[in-house]
Amino acid sequence: MVSAWATTNRLVLGQCKVDEKSNEITAIPELIKVLEIAGCIVTIDAMGCQKQIVKSIVDKSGEYVIALKKNQGNLYKNVEEIFKEAISKGFEGFKYSDYHTKEDEHGREEIRHYLMLSDIQERIDPGKKWMNLQSVGMVEYIRKVNGKTKVETRYYISSLTDNAKLLGESVRSHWGIENSLHWVLDVALREDDCRIRKDNAPQNFAVLRHIAVNAVGKEKSQKLGIKNKQVCAGWDNEYLEKILECI
Repeated sequence: MVSAWATTNRLVLGQCKVDEKSNEITAIPELIKVLEIAGCIVTIDAMGCQKQIVKSIVDKSGEYVIALKKNQGNLYKNVEEIFKEAISKGFEGFKYSDYHTKEDEHGREEIRHYLMLSDIQERIDPGKKWMNLQSVGMVEYIRKVNGKTKVETRYYISSLTDNAKLLGESVRSHWGIENSLHWVLDVALREDDCRIRKDNAPQNFAVLRHIAVNAVGKEKSQKLGIKNKQVCAGWDNEYLEKILECI
């Protein structure tokens, strides 16, 4: 299943079943078709770095920030080289913006440097095969844990321009789906333990789980985690009714 998660509202907006003989690449455009994304920023991991997916977002007046990996061949190489050139020249002749964050908690220090180069399509995609490609982003992660330092660099393509802070916020919020949806489905609703496999039943139950995540998340009278809210709903019919009213 491919799911669309609204980070700000913490809601599942839709889902699409991946065909048995296919993968997420074909399912993502089908999911985008049923969503109203005009003016929204769509973030996708490297699996979604496909020309058709970018086109489907732009056709519906959406913006995008999509992770880039080496399997994109020339595009990855061009992005990597343009950042090396820009940095070596001190950004002379480049339109750029940068943004930095630092977090220090639980004995772990994380520093993130976000760099965005705008108005670069002619240099990295002269054939304009990627619709509305306005900028590329580079994120350098520096993690210090127990005296050990790890540095990681990631690249992104985007329709945004000249706003490294927005790029950084979009990249960070993208991973909210892991904690706010996938973790809840796996741990609280025990999705991975479900043995339902036949016909349309897995998809149908996925819909029910997503409805449950939305409803329990919207119920705010109890300041509890998802699992404890489930327990309370099982004990108290009045509280269960409050959750059902959120559907």
